[in-house]
Amino acid sequence: MSALPPNTVPPDELGALCLDLGQRAKNAARLLATVPTAAKNRWLLASAIAIEEGQDDLLAANAKDVAAAPGYGLNTAAIDRLTLNAKRIAALAEGLRQVAALPDPVGEIREATERPNGLQVLKVGVPLGVVFFIYESRPNVTADAAALCVKSGNAVILRGGKEAIHSNTVLHRLLSAELTRAGLPADAVQLVPTTDRQAVGHLLSMSQFIDLAIPRGGKSLIQRVASEARMPVLKHFDGVCHVYVDAAADLNAAERIVVNAKCQRPGTCNAAECLLVHAAVAAEFLPCIGAALAANGVEMRGCEQTRRWIPNVKSATDDDYRTEYLDLVISVKVVADLDEAVSHIADYGSHHTDAIVTRDIGAARSFTRQVDSAAVMVNASTRFNDGFELGLGAEIGISTDRFHARGPCGLRELTTYKYVVTGDGHVRE
Repeated sequence: MSALPPNTVPPDELGALCLDLGQRAKNAARLLATVPTAAKNRWLLASAIAIEEGQDDLLAANAKDVAAAPGYGLNTAAIDRLTLNAKRIAALAEGLRQVAALPDPVGEIREATERPNGLQVLKVGVPLGVVFFIYESRPNVTADAAALCVKSGNAVILRGGKEAIHSNTVLHRLLSAELTRAGLPADAVQLVPTTDRQAVGHLLSMSQFIDLAIPRGGKSLIQRVASEARMPVLKHFDGVCHVYVDAAADLNAAERIVVNAKCQRPGTCNAAECLLVHAAVAAEFLPCIGAALAANGVEMRGCEQTRRWIPNVKSATDDDYRTEYLDLVISVKVVADLDEAVSHIADYGSHHTDAIVTRDIGAARSFTRQVDSAAVMVNASTRFNDGFELGLGAEIGISTDRFHARGPCGLRELTTYKYVVTGDGHVRE
């Protein structure tokens, strides 16, 4: 089926188009699973060069997306994430080179045992198959997702948002042109050629072709995918992340950590949304952190004890403590002890990222045992829950699920395993 310009697929042909995408991806995944690492790395390195050499085309396409962005209701921060420039294009290319340098999880021997009867048992890393990746706005995610999926042996169907359709189309053209030259199947990376929302519904029903769906974007997008998908979904809904300042905290370190967690990039899912402070240090710490957050333009909403120590703080409601602000707003609460902090996180958190600041190793151990989040930080900012920062090289998203991956998901999280059992004429008695 030939590619069509955005939004020109007739409704009566949409189902057939999606079926074709799925079938071709499944066939490509079967071939890609056996491709040697060297061929995948050749594609990544060649694609990096193609993106650099295609900079003018990319910038021209991106200019169309940016010009249309206000009409889609994008705010200044969202338009900034959408915008490409020479520096960001160079970073795109460098990201592909970094993925090429990472170990290949396909074929990795994860366990090896010999049974008493002489059977050799291996647990071997294998690709998941076909990944349907649905995302919004940021065109750099197109290259990241394609790189991670292909390096981990998975075919990928990319469905970006309408806001970045021109940028994504050019990026896909540059990436896909290098596939066959590197010895990879031509359909290993496909882009849904329409922004029609019904296409997502068609693809989410195709469990016979798609093995995993990954939504990356706003809560409404993730809820829709989780509701409609007939295949497993790797996701997180909210990032209601906490920093708890313990009675034994180094308060200078606590101030740095809270400011970084809230202010460095407030629109990310691993930014802190709630500050919990032990009552024993509230009188000393709250005026200092209040001044520091105010200096960074942060609006605070706190409990009555918080309002006693920080002037002009709005009274926090129950809903405030459940809110992922994604902005320079934070809720604050004074707690009696570590147990109350843990209970608050259990009641109001989203199992994403939560941190404790303390010099008491017992308190740290208790916090990390009790807090059921994808990442638990001790004396470090919540902003470190990130694939690159945690040594994965890159990530396709952060999961708060318990199966099959949790936290930042990189190459290894895009694979599963199979058992390879070798005998010498063995038969079971």
